[in-house]
Amino acid sequence: MWNYLRTAAVVLGGMTVLTGVVYPLAVTLLAQAVFPGPANGSLVVRDGKTAGSDLIGQPFSKPEYFWGRLSATSPVPYNAAASSGSNFGPRHPDLAKNAKDRTDALKAADPSIDAVPVDLVTTSGSGLDPQISPAAAEVQVRRVAAARKLTEEQVRELVRAHTDDRQFGVLGESRVNVLALNLALDAVTP
Repeated sequence: MWNYLRTAAVVLGGMTVLTGVVYPLAVTLLAQAVFPGPANGSLVVRDGKTAGSDLIGQPFSKPEYFWGRLSATSPVPYNAAASSGSNFGPRHPDLAKNAKDRTDALKAADPSIDAVPVDLVTTSGSGLDPQISPAAAEVQVRRVAAARKLTEEQVRELVRAHTDDRQFGVLGESRVNVLALNLALDAVTP
């Protein structure tokens, strides 16, 4: 019986070291060597300061910035440690209330808005999406241009420059990274 216990302890110890130390260390070293940017969170650095991540949305609410999708994380918006969807179904009253509140805020910031794209009034599956649709960016062009004292065409050109097409030409939809677009706006009009 002691032979079985010793064998089990050796296997447990060996597997613990292999899967708990060697494998994570090897994966971390490989990721750091091959993909250092993504392995460190795809951080965006401007003027020596971290401005955010390409992978996680941020709350922008000033009129001179493009606004991203709503965040479902709480108590702090865009908290990656609390990533989750809202899980509100189409008939849930809070989904309708959140959408109405966001629509009202967008229309208060720019009364000329007729229709608001759905991605500006709903959360994403993770609650952290850093991108919006080109249509969601277009709805905000007038407000951002007025706040920054730029022409709408200047702002549209920046939107076009920061619009990514479908991945491999077929996967997903075209999208605009809100942080990258807002940083480009800051570079044009400090």
